[in-house]
Amino acid sequence: MNEIDATILDRLFAVVESRKRADPATSWTAKLLAGGPEAVAKKVGEESAETIIAALTQDKAALAAESADLLYHLLVLWAAKGVAPEDVWRALQAREGTSGIAEKASRKT
Repeated sequence: MNEIDATILDRLFAVVESRKRADPATSWTAKLLAGGPEAVAKKVGEESAETIIAALTQDKAALAAESADLLYHLLVLWAAKGVAPEDVWRALQAREGTSGIAEKASRKT
């Protein structure tokens, strides 16, 4: 059995990648990917809204469930756009130890 930690995201991304070759009639992930990045991005937006609603009106379990849905759909979007988890981990690592305010200010031109 796998440990419960953030490596689940890497394992889930591997499953998402493997579904690129699956039949959209039998795989939700393949169906999402067949719709293209625009369709996947729309789904990420819907899941984001559901996560916000759960945070504001529901319990911890509902927020965890909606967060899981959001993360899954975000991974599908990364796959649709050719972004690997390592790309995101690298971006996070580059920001580690930097104030959020300072990091945000550094992006302004």
